[in-house]
Amino acid sequence: MLKTEALRGPGGRVVLMDTITKVDAGDSGAFVVSGSHGGSSSGEFALAAPLALAVFNDAGIGKGEAGIAALAMLQARGMPGCTVAHTSARIGEARDTWEHGVISRVNAAAQALGLREGLALRGALERLAGIGSGVPCSPP
Repeated sequence: MLKTEALRGPGGRVVLMDTITKVDAGDSGAFVVSGSHGGSSSGEFALAAPLALAVFNDAGIGKGEAGIAALAMLQARGMPGCTVAHTSARIGEARDTWEHGVISRVNAAAQALGLREGLALRGALERLAGIGSGVPCSPP
């Protein structure tokens, strides 16, 4: 799967892409769930379009928090970003991230949207897209 729309609601749409390198202007305003690590190279691709949210895999966080470096890059531009735990979803597989991902880190802009560590990604994004109950999702 290269890129697909997972859902569309009154609050926005969720686009899945196995690699953030596939993001383009057509994804502007979307909640983008990628299978990519959250390193700085991924952050550069995410900044190519004004996204409502960029989601990455934390890739085990790594040395000097390299696996989540994109979150600070996005925050510097006011873009919400979060990662899912590498233990909850396979790296490189957006569908697995969507279905099983558990949020591990958020930047301040994502926190302002109501995202926080420990939430099931899918439930949280369904709520943001206006599909869910509007109640914060608890960890799985």
